[in-house]
Amino acid sequence: MENERTKNEICMEFDAISENEGLARVVIAAFLSRVDPTVDEIEDVKTAVSEAVTNAIIHGYKERGGRVVMRASLSIENELSVEISDRGIGIADVELAMQPLFTTGAANERSGMGFSFMEAFMDRLEVESVVGEGTCVHMWKSFGSRQEESAPILQAAVWNRSGRA
Repeated sequence: MENERTKNEICMEFDAISENEGLARVVIAAFLSRVDPTVDEIEDVKTAVSEAVTNAIIHGYKERGGRVVMRASLSIENELSVEISDRGIGIADVELAMQPLFTTGAANERSGMGFSFMEAFMDRLEVESVVGEGTCVHMWKSFGSRQEESAPILQAAVWNRSGRA
């Protein structure tokens, strides 16, 4: 993931257990804090990461354990790149798996909306998978237009509070 356009990168590996889904959410939120995202932007990313991690645990490893890797990087343009990967069973038909409401779990246990949520909350989503080798979910989201637009407003507010306006 790292290249000359990357300004920060993290990588963490954790056991594929449900308790660690919350850990991944907290880590990605903390990592994002330096780009001053909105609360909605943080929640979108946390939800997408949560869905990807949950898919790795539930579907990749069938809740039998393994390791999940989360890599994230921020580019100099404030684009977040997140990869969630496992070395689980893989997905035989990625296109089918990405269809809304498709699930390999029991119908009353899983909604089949994991990939749909990831697509809805992130700017871009790619899924690579090899049966018997695992899956990598790669997601991107850009931050920045809000910061550039709000900077002059913030400066004006500070100017007015100083009594110099």
